[in-house]
Amino acid sequence: MGYYNYVKEAWKDPRSGILAEITRERMPVWNKGESIVRVERPTRIDRARDLGYRAKQGYVIVRVRVRRGGRNKSRPEARRRPKRFGVKKFSTKKGLQLIGEERVQRKYPNLEVLNSYWVGETGQNKYYEVILVDPFHPSIASDSRINWICERQHTRRVYRGKTSSGRKSRGLTSKGMGAEKLRPSKAAHGNKGS
Repeated sequence: MGYYNYVKEAWKDPRSGILAEITRERMPVWNKGESIVRVERPTRIDRARDLGYRAKQGYVIVRVRVRRGGRNKSRPEARRRPKRFGVKKFSTKKGLQLIGEERVQRKYPNLEVLNSYWVGETGQNKYYEVILVDPFHPSIASDSRINWICERQHTRRVYRGKTSSGRKSRGLTSKGMGAEKLRPSKAAHGNKGS
């Protein structure tokens, strides 16, 4: 087995072995730090490379922290009985991973989100590392594997649900019987022209 295979095997169960000790030291530091942090190299090199990362100019790795659990709405001022307040226990339509990708895109507007992967979690937060690509960098434009991202139609792809987590939130990972009403989108399915 090569090095990447050993790394992949270790990350299959991060709560045991040497990764458990590393995570125990890592999480308090990550919790106290900023919610969006640029990192020098990927925490999971095998997963990053699977998703398109290469150790060359034009690629950037950013770790993002997203709060777990349901979302709250502001308490209404108008009168109503407590049952109808509707303040707590609202679930998001998007996944936490997609929310993290969008936050990173807002912080780095000159880069494009390629993909992201899970790197850890606590009872309160989840952590993802997001792979960003600079579409204006010469080394990206000259690389035939990734220069598709330089084309105009791929700008702000994360906001349109084009990443893996975005496609999952849109329901596009399921195919075949039972998935007929998912494409092109749940909202647009019944509005096909006559």
